[in-house]
Formats: sequence, C-alpha cells, structure tokens
Amino acid sequence: MRFVTGTALLALCANLCAQPGPEATTVATVNGAAITLAELDAALGANLPHVPLTLSQRRALRATILNDLIDDALLKQFLAKNAPKADHAAELDAQMKALTAALLKENRTVADYLKQTGQTEARLCESWLMNLQLADYVKEQVTEEQLKAFHAANRDHFDRAEVRLSHVMIRASRGLPATERAMAKERLQAVRAEVAAGKLDLAAAAKKHSECPTAKDGGDLGYIRRRGLPEDEPLAKAAFALKPGDLSDVIETDYGFHLITVTDRKPGTPTPLEKCVLEVLEEYTDDYRATLVKKLRAEGQVKITLP
Repeated sequence: MRFVTGTALLALCANLCAQPGPEATTVATVNGAAITLAELDAALGANLPHVPLTLSQRRALRATILNDLIDDALLKQFLAKNAPKADHAAELDAQMKALTAALLKENRTVADYLKQTGQTEARLCESWLMNLQLADYVKEQVTEEQLKAFHAANRDHFDRAEVRLSHVMIRASRGLPATERAMAKERLQAVRAEVAAGKLDLAAAAKKHSECPTAKDGGDLGYIRRRGLPEDEPLAKAAFALKPGDLSDVIETDYGFHLITVTDRKPGTPTPLEKCVLEVLEEYTDDYRATLVKKLRAEGQVKITLP
C-alpha cells in the first residue's frame, strides 16, 4: 500500500480547495456579469423541485433555464440604466403582504414558499422590482395609438374567446442535439400522416404515441385563450387559426413537437378598449419585453460556458 505523506496530503487538500465549487463555477457571462452553476441549479430546482431527471434531461433543462437567466440579466442591466427612477417600496410591501395572505390560506409561510421555489426573499423582491421597472419604462414609451392597434390585433384574447384542443406531443426540448430533435419531428410527421389518411383519429394517436400526461385522455388540453404563457404561443396561434375538426401541421415549442386539432370554439364577448385598458397594457408589456430581450441579445456580449 502506498501512503501519502503529510506534506503531500496538505498539498492535495490545498489543490482541492482551490477547485471552484458550484457557487463559483461560471456557466455564462452577460456583458461581463457572471451567472454561476449554483444559481442555475437553484433555478432548476425551483422549476422542478421533486422531479427525478436523467442526465440527458438535466442537461437539456439546464440549457433552457440558463437562457431564461440570461434574458433576466440582460433586462435587469437595461432597466438599471433606462427605467424611470421611482420608489417602489410601498408596492413591494403590498406584494409581500398579498403573498403572505395567500400562503396563509394554504397553511404555508413565506419561508416555506422560498424553500420550495429555491430562492431568497431578496431574489424574489428583485424579480418583482424588475417587473415594476419594466412597466414604468413601457408606460413612457407606448402611445395610445399603439395600444389601440394592439387591442385590435388581439381581439380574440380580450373578448375572452376560447378554443378546446387536443394534441399529440413528442418530447424534445430545445437543449437537445439537433439530430435528436429532428428524429422527434420525423416521428410526429409519421403520426400526422396516419391521422390525415384516416387510419386513426387524433385521440387514438394521442393514446398510442403522445408523451404528454394528457395521452390517457386522448390528448385533450381543454379550453385555452389566445394568449397564455409565452412558451405556449406557438400552440395558441396555431389553434386559433384552425376550424373545429382541422388538423394542424407539426408545431415546434420549447417542449418538443405537437400535432393539434380544435374540437370546439367559444367566440367570447366583444370588449372595447376602454373596458380592458389595464389588461391591454399588461399584455402589451409582455410582448414589449420579449422584443426588447431579443434586441438586447443581439447587441450584448453573451458567452455561455455551460458544460
């Protein structure tokens, strides 16, 4: 047996201590500001706190969430320079009180919520503050004519129109290699060909092929409105362009590939701008954020070093 001398052991310990841990390992820089592996994994845990992941799934989700953290960093930097100077202490306090009251109804505390979502109170308030600053900035930029045009272009949403849709989904997150995503798309294109040829209906196709929990229900996603979560936009856009019974082409989202059909449509109630102006401004701000972040990505210095 070979023994390590005291001097060698000390040298080994010093070398190990010098190795960067997760809290120091940089996975991306955004205009010189670092995003660490510890921050990334905290965000991953907040999104999927109790879900076991394979190495491949973890790698793909890390890549997806890292992109979100980069977007947040770009926006935070922009707002620090360009947002109107304002004191939002009262609004932040009101949001914290509202969260505390909501959690109390569930017999939970803010501390429980922070632990479950893998964040600190400071990080939570920082996120709220960024949203308030963005709202301030957009209010200074938007015109009445722009809001009118936005309302007109999104009448389905503001009128509360709904469609009921079903889908077949093949999972393939954007973090996967291009070859794997291409194979997933080909699989769904083959399923579409079967459905289009009348060899099986979409509900049967979902039960046989879909990798979504809705598969057991024939792929039924229930009723959706025109605008929901940003990552669902491709599905909603395609769904509202279909007539009941129509079959979509293969649709790509952050989750993978989808084949959808609309089974019902509710037209909603006509709602003029003056009755929903605050909601119109909120939705306009969401779109403005997406456009702004895309622009900041193109102009900024973003370097990704995630293994």
